[in-house]
Amino acid sequence: MLSAASIKDHIKSGAVTWEGELRGDSLLLKLGSPIQPLVDPGAVVDLADQSSIDTLYGPQITDWSTYDLAPGQMVLAAASEPVSLGPNVTGLIGGLSHLARVGLAVHVTSPLVLPGWSGHLTLELVNECPATLRLHHGMPLARLVLQLRGGGHAAATHPFYGRPTDLQSRYADELGDPDKR
Repeated sequence: MLSAASIKDHIKSGAVTWEGELRGDSLLLKLGSPIQPLVDPGAVVDLADQSSIDTLYGPQITDWSTYDLAPGQMVLAAASEPVSLGPNVTGLIGGLSHLARVGLAVHVTSPLVLPGWSGHLTLELVNECPATLRLHHGMPLARLVLQLRGGGHAAATHPFYGRPTDLQSRYADELGDPDKR
């Protein structure tokens, strides 16, 4: 894990691009825009069919200051500050335990951010609390811990990296058809 001093050195050298706040030995991820609620499409969602997956998403909300997240509800949200990781830097997203203790899960997938990432990270917020939780634009949600990647070879880029307005799953486009892998 990189220390705060090492992170600052990586930012100065251009190996990491970050204009947000540091919190200890990590980048502080805050809630940005857009957010996009998941909705019940009223039918089975076929994970091998991208158009079926796309029915899960309500309209994006870009101009907001607060959002009331109902119990059991999930929204996708962009981190407020973009981040770029060089070919030898990886990141791990960790939610803030203060929020977990009120039932807010802020990142429900793999915490890994691969080398070469550039753009706004997407966070998956789920309310596991029995009460509605009010989210505030710009509130701290998670940390991105950085570490060096070994191996000496350049990291492969990902086709969906850095698309800040496209928060939705592209599972079927990428992995749904075995002939496309």
